Amino acid sequence: MRTSLVLSIFIALAAGGAAAAPPQPGTSETPSESLAALSASFEALAQRVAPSVVEIFTNGYTVGPGQPNVLARQQGSGSGVVLDTEGHIVTNAHVVAGARRIQVLLPVLEDDPGGRSGGVKPRPGKVDAHLVALDSATDLAVLKIAEAGLHPLPFGDSDKLRQGQLVLAFGSPLGLGSTVTLGVVSAVARQLGPDDTMVYVQTDAPINPGNSGGPLVDTQGQAVGLNTMIMTQSGGSEGIGLAIPSNTVRAIAEQLLRSGRVRRGVIGVQVQAVTPVMAAAMHLTQAWGVIVSDMLDSGPAAKAGVQVGDLVVSAGGRAVEGVAQFGAAVHQHRIGVPIAIGVVRGSQRLTFNPDVIERQDDINRFLELVDPDRNLVPPLDILGLEVTEKLLDALPELRIRSGVLVVAVSPDAAPPGDRFQPGDVIHGINGSSVATLGELRAALAALNDGDPLVVQIERDGRLSFVAFEVD
Repeated sequence: MRTSLVLSIFIALAAGGAAAAPPQPGTSETPSESLAALSASFEALAQRVAPSVVEIFTNGYTVGPGQPNVLARQQGSGSGVVLDTEGHIVTNAHVVAGARRIQVLLPVLEDDPGGRSGGVKPRPGKVDAHLVALDSATDLAVLKIAEAGLHPLPFGDSDKLRQGQLVLAFGSPLGLGSTVTLGVVSAVARQLGPDDTMVYVQTDAPINPGNSGGPLVDTQGQAVGLNTMIMTQSGGSEGIGLAIPSNTVRAIAEQLLRSGRVRRGVIGVQVQAVTPVMAAAMHLTQAWGVIVSDMLDSGPAAKAGVQVGDLVVSAGGRAVEGVAQFGAAVHQHRIGVPIAIGVVRGSQRLTFNPDVIERQDDINRFLELVDPDRNLVPPLDILGLEVTEKLLDALPELRIRSGVLVVAVSPDAAPPGDRFQPGDVIHGINGSSVATLGELRAALAALNDGDPLVVQIERDGRLSFVAFEVD
């Protein structure tokens, strides 16, 4: 069993004798008194944060085991953080995606009738919540409940986090409400892949299923992250938890509240992480960072003078060391306003100022058009939208101008890289063309559990086949 560094320190302090640090000169505080004071500070912190953390329950439908044409009711749970006194709550998108009903369980405050001194306990009833908006790219969602007297949790500056900093994770792991665990910041900007555009705060504070959407809090009682996933082989906490940085949570939540969707800026380039081999072969000045790998001929960057092969060193006045930093700088930049891009080209250091335009292929803008009752395709675990003439105007140019657009994928479906991704357009089933949701459902209805299935899709302008057995 893993024993954290923090726990080891506590054990050493409590042991006394040679293992304990002696009192400081001029003080009479004993190790046990120091430990009691430390414990009391954590207790006070937990009491201050707990009223801002809620438990979330969802009901939806999924494919019944062994019955590909029968939907079974599915229940889920997670955590959330109170954003404001108006009833807004932020959580993970995967906690509420596809839910037909969302309910929130609020904590009881100390001065509430029946409340316990020095703690919180669940209220006896749940309150209904509705989904304001969600953003699958960052896995964030905002809910709204009709309740007064809520206690918002302040958000800190995640850019100021440091490795080794003490943090606490709040939430409802495995359905156990009002739970808090302690650990440290293991890494301040963890990427799951070198070209990923998302970064996470990594922590060893125990996080388990149900913690998703709960806050990661610093010792000042400020949310510095939103717990979102764990890396595990057992299914439980193994000391590698990931949280969305608070600055990202705040920026995305503000956009979802303001306009119901996230407007992401682009400048018409593709970038990727520099590797040592790439740097050696291309005679780059550094073996790390970000390089421009592709660009639109008529895009803002091309018009400004950026070229393929340029080494990007800054964006928006901030140093760029990875793909995620570049993406955050451009995506969050104000639409219609030029952004300063610093590059190294050979021995030259150059600065360009391309306009930032809104990304038009953001699939999230179609979420408001779908409904689980109308658009769910259970055998594929997707929400689909028919490609109509009106929809064609909002999509990139399609090779085949009909089909079913994949708007969302169930979090319980096969890994997206193996089957479907939001933005895919389904054109055929087992060699037969598909133009509407009705045709897609009819083709799937003829299949049984275990039958082979080949789905023709269009992804990023390329046609391909996705093959698997119906499950």
